[in-house]
Amino acid sequence: MCTSCNCGTEATDTTDTAQPVAIGTAPASYTVTGMTCGHCVASVTEEVTAIEGVRDVVVDLSTGKLTFESDKPVPHDTVEAAVREAGYALA
Repeated sequence: MCTSCNCGTEATDTTDTAQPVAIGTAPASYTVTGMTCGHCVASVTEEVTAIEGVRDVVVDLSTGKLTFESDKPVPHDTVEAAVREAGYALA
């Protein structure tokens, strides 16, 4: 069972929820620690998507990689706070 978010899914559930990133742009990239299931990924995706100007959020469960595009620079502290709100941390 997932112990990160206590959602009750199997921790081996690695359902790929990745979306393609727009071609010709340089996405921001971070590593998120502590995720163990698709629900964890959804929580991080939801919080980061809520940041003003952020779009095309992709969270890869197997690598912990978080990438996104944005209309303007997004401070590291803002991303860190969103990930923390979801219950996780940046590496």
